[in-house]
This record gives sequence, C-alpha cells and structure tokens, in this order.
Amino acid sequence: MSAAELPSFSTGRFRAEREADWIAFDLLLTKLEKRGAKALTSEELLQLPILYRATLSSLSIARATSLDKALLDHLEALSIRGYFLVYGVRETRWSRIRRFVLYDWPAAVRAVWKETLIISLVIILGALTSWSLVAHNPEWYYNFVDESMSGGRDPRATVEFLRSTLGHGKDGGGEESGLHVFATFLFTHNSRVSIMSFALGFAFGVPTMMLEYYQGIGLGAMLAVFSSKGLGFDFGGWLFIHGTTELFAAALSGAAGLRIGSAVVFPGARSRLEAAAQAGKTAGKVMVGVILMLLVAGLLEGFGRQLITDTMLRYGIGTVMLLFWLGYYYVPRRGDVA
Repeated sequence: MSAAELPSFSTGRFRAEREADWIAFDLLLTKLEKRGAKALTSEELLQLPILYRATLSSLSIARATSLDKALLDHLEALSIRGYFLVYGVRETRWSRIRRFVLYDWPAAVRAVWKETLIISLVIILGALTSWSLVAHNPEWYYNFVDESMSGGRDPRATVEFLRSTLGHGKDGGGEESGLHVFATFLFTHNSRVSIMSFALGFAFGVPTMMLEYYQGIGLGAMLAVFSSKGLGFDFGGWLFIHGTTELFAAALSGAAGLRIGSAVVFPGARSRLEAAAQAGKTAGKVMVGVILMLLVAGLLEGFGRQLITDTMLRYGIGTVMLLFWLGYYYVPRRGDVA
C-alpha cells in the first residue's frame, strides 16, 4: 500500500486508537527487564509478540503518513527495545564471563597457534643466543643483564651466594629479600614487554619479534651463569614453578601482536584497516587471557616460589601448570564452535 492510499490520520486520533497497545507493550518490556521472563504469566508471554507486531505496524503507518517526529521517535525506540528483549539473546553477566572463560578465550588462543609457535621459537632463540655467548665468554653477561636486575647474580658470584638466592643456602634462604626484589623486577619486566609486544604488533610485527627475542636474552644469560657454577638444574626449578605460566603468557602476547601485524602485511581481499580490525578482535580476547595468566604467574612467583624450596617439587608444579594451560587451550571440549 502506498502512502497516497493510506487513510489520513491526525496524530491525536492515531494515538487514541493505538496507544493502549503501546502502553501495554511498554509495561511488559519493563517487567521483563527488571524481573526476567519468569516474572511473566503465560498470557503475558503470548501477548509479547502480538504487541510487538502491533507496535511495528503503528510505526510503519506513522512513517508513511508523516506523523509528528516525537511520536515516530517514541515508536522507534519502543520497537528497538522490544526487538532485543523479545528476539535478542539475553545473557547474564555471569553467563558472559563463563562463555569467555570456557569457549571464547581458548578459541582465540587456538586461532593464533601458528603465531604462538613462531614467538615461542623466537624466545628460545634469544635464550640460546645469550646462553651460548655467556657460556663461552662470561663478559657477555654484562651486556645482556642489567646490574639492577642481576642483584649480584653474575659470573663473579660464588657458588654459595648463588645457591642461597635459590633458597638452598645454609641459612635456608637468607637472601630472600634480594630474591624477592629480583623476582618482582623480573615479573614487572616481562609483563611490560608482553604488553608492548602486543601494542606494537601493528608495525608489521617487527617490534613484536624483537621484543620477544629480547625476552629470551636475559633468561639465557642468567641460566649460563648458574650452569657454570653447577646450579643450572636448581635455577631451572626456581624459574620453572612460575615460568611455564609467565613465558606462555609472553608467547601469547607476542602471538596476538603478530596476528595483527600479519593482517596488516597480508590483508588479502580486505583493506588493511578491515583486516587489522578483524585480527584485533581475536588478539584482544587473547590479551585479556594473558593478563589473567600474568596474575596467576604473579601469585606463583610471590608465594609458591618463596615457600617451596624443594627443586623437584618446583619442577612438578611448573609441569602441572604447563599441562593445565595446554589442556585448557588445545583439548576440545563439549560446546566448542568449529
């Protein structure tokens, strides 16, 4: 029916004939918003779609007959509100959190598995490079590890001192305060680098790769120092209890940045902006998870590593955490969307 064929209505007459339905619809929507669908009777639930269609019909006629703008705005707002409440998916805050933790976050991590593998290899390469150089020439250590970070844990340190920093000294960890400072510094440093790796991903992924390589440099250099004193295994346990979580988070943050960088370099049929925006949605979910992982790593670092001094137990906890993350991310679960 064209606008010319529609009967001529005044706004007042139009309201008088149909406003009762709008009011009834608005009252039901308000009840639904405040108390949920369980608060509606069977009759009210059946009336919802009927009143919704009646409101849409009123809006269509009001537009075709050019009624006043205030009425049009009211009907449009009521129709949109009705659509989301009647046909939209209503989800509680807890349900959204649950869906993110169980499905969205692991799915995003699985989507960047190639980038995660690349970044992991880059971190390992950085560690191997510095370990090899320091093992052959200890003077290289001072180029890789800042004095404020090492806290005396350098090639000149004695075996007794290095052992005490791991909680195995004769005093049962007399250097605990120094160890705590180093652990805090290391965690803060790695967290900052992880966030920067993601944030700089848009620059074609180059800064991300460089920062992740840098992540491994300090690790390899310090491992070389402890290994030269026969404490490599003990140092590995001291690091392992939280490192499997923290370094995994670092690899994921780099993978998120690399995903954005690769989308900018290889956008495909899309524009670079569109490709980066789409990649950013996945990368953003990964980074929310990375922050949670860093919090877990912080707890393991702040409490577990200080309270647990048995090297094998440290390795055991670190291994359990690694298996947990691998299972959580990569083992399919019921309800996953392909």
